[in-house]
Amino acid sequence: MDFSQTLTQRSETIVDRWIEAVCQDHRIESTRELTFKSIRDSLPSVLTALSTVLSDRETSDLQTLVQASLKHGQIRAEQGFEPSEIAEEYRLLRFVIFSVLEDELLKATPTEMLRAVRLIDTVIDEAIARCFESYTQGRIQELEQLQSQLRLTNQELTRLVRASKDNLSQLAHELKTPLTSIIGYADLFLRQQRQQSDLQVRSPNLESIERVLMSGRLLLRLINDTLEMSRCGTGTMKLQLAETNVRELIQLTVDMIEPLARSKNLTLIVDCDRSPDYIFTDSLRLQQILTNLLGNAIRYSNAGTVRLTCQTVSPNQWSISIGDDGIGIPLEEQTTIFEPYIRTEAAQSQTADGTGLGLAITSRLVALMQGQIEVQSQPGQGSTFTVTLPIDLSAIVNLN
Repeated sequence: MDFSQTLTQRSETIVDRWIEAVCQDHRIESTRELTFKSIRDSLPSVLTALSTVLSDRETSDLQTLVQASLKHGQIRAEQGFEPSEIAEEYRLLRFVIFSVLEDELLKATPTEMLRAVRLIDTVIDEAIARCFESYTQGRIQELEQLQSQLRLTNQELTRLVRASKDNLSQLAHELKTPLTSIIGYADLFLRQQRQQSDLQVRSPNLESIERVLMSGRLLLRLINDTLEMSRCGTGTMKLQLAETNVRELIQLTVDMIEPLARSKNLTLIVDCDRSPDYIFTDSLRLQQILTNLLGNAIRYSNAGTVRLTCQTVSPNQWSISIGDDGIGIPLEEQTTIFEPYIRTEAAQSQTADGTGLGLAITSRLVALMQGQIEVQSQPGQGSTFTVTLPIDLSAIVNLN
């Protein structure tokens, strides 16, 4: 029997039934927004090639089959089909072909039926293989194009971020000069007025000048902190490593901070008996870390003690712990306190002169110095910040 003639005569029926089955199959979601023509695609060409394979009189047109299947895979890749959806398409095609040819197949001899079934299965399997080949290539090309676009976008974003940070640094530097003058003249005017005898007459003016001076210092501190954050973020901050006497550096920092603690009647306790004698680090950045943590401990404590403990943790590491009896930090806010411009509700109610950058800068400096910072705190029971640093930072920097 010539199944190729039957297949040719009923090809339109096969196409219509197949499209209906594909549209009704809930496992092929990509066809929901496609037109009849888009779904139909190159199926008639596949059926034409299949009819030549089934024919005893015609030469098998495998080239058409290959080209049609490759085209089908490319189109399905462009349409965003999933591999499972394509496999389901071909399963439905196999089912529809056998359904349409069922009556003719039953009339054939067993040999003719077996030959036809084998040839149909072989052709469809070959079509599936070619389709997935071009589908995979199409997806790879799509991913390569997407990767290229993402690379260009990332380069542009990096350029914009760098330009933004450069502009911010320039603006901050430009603001510092007039702001420093404002602070200087306000401070000079305030001291001159306080030396006059008629302070009662000028008290409202003095209060106004004091507010100007306080706001100016806060703004200057915010600018300096922003510049520091910018340098940390852009990677322009370089460490200046040298051998450092730990106890001398800590004592120097404590001497600078002690007047602030004394003004709030806080007791400052220092315990460095177990600290290493000498370390190899950036003494300026280490002093900045200590100043920020001690300043915070004093700023957010109204009474009690501020404790600084230094000790050797291992042959390669040492730690500094700074604890206080201050307002404390709720557990749910402890994960965000190292982010820029973040201040807890309790901190905002305690004082208005914070910038929200001190801990952010400290955490970045600690990371730059290959260390770690941790916090333990409970509301109303104070906080303890522990910084762990390498004893010889040069060894780690050279390895990296």
